[in-house]
Amino acid sequence: MRHGKKINHLGRTTPHRKAMLANMACSLILHKRITTTVAKAKALRTYVEPLLTKSKDDSTNSRRVVFSYLQDKDAITTLFREIAVKIADRPGGYTRIIKTGNRIGDNADMCFIELVDYNELMLSSKAGKTEKATTRRGRAKKKADEPAAVAAPVVADAPAEEVTPAEEITPATEESSSTEE
Repeated sequence: MRHGKKINHLGRTTPHRKAMLANMACSLILHKRITTTVAKAKALRTYVEPLLTKSKDDSTNSRRVVFSYLQDKDAITTLFREIAVKIADRPGGYTRIIKTGNRIGDNADMCFIELVDYNELMLSSKAGKTEKATTRRGRAKKKADEPAAVAAPVVADAPAEEVTPAEEITPATEESSSTEE
C-alpha cells in the first residue's frame, strides 16, 4: 500500500532521481525557464524552492548546504548573486508552472517551469493593466477625435468665424465612421 508516501519517485532509483533533480535545478537557475513534464516540474518545485529560500541568507553555511544539493559552482554563483537579490522580499512561491499541452511522441503532459520574477512578459502585462484599460469604444472615439485634433491648430490661428466650418467637418467624420461599423 502507498499510505503516507508523498514523494513522486518518477520511475527512477533514488540516486538517479536526485541527480536528475539537481541537474534540472541548475538548468532552472541558469536559464530561468525550462520545459519538462508536469510530474517532473512538480517534483522540481519541491526540490528547488527550499534552496531558493536558503539563498536569501548569503552565508558560508547556506552556500555549503545549497552546494551539497546542486554541485555546480556557476549555478550557486548565479543563485546567490542575481536571484537572491530579486526574491529577497518574496515570502515564497518562487516558481510558476505553466502547462503547454501534450507531447507528440508519448502524449505526456508538458509545461514550463520558470522563476516568477524573471518573466518579463507577465511583469510588463501587469504594469500595463495598472495604467488604464482601453476599450473598443474608446478607440473609436479617438479615431473620431483625430481629425478635430488636426484641424484644431489651424482653427486656433484663424479668426473666430472659421471655427464653425471646422466643427461642421467633425460630425461628418463621425457619421462616416458609424456607417463603417
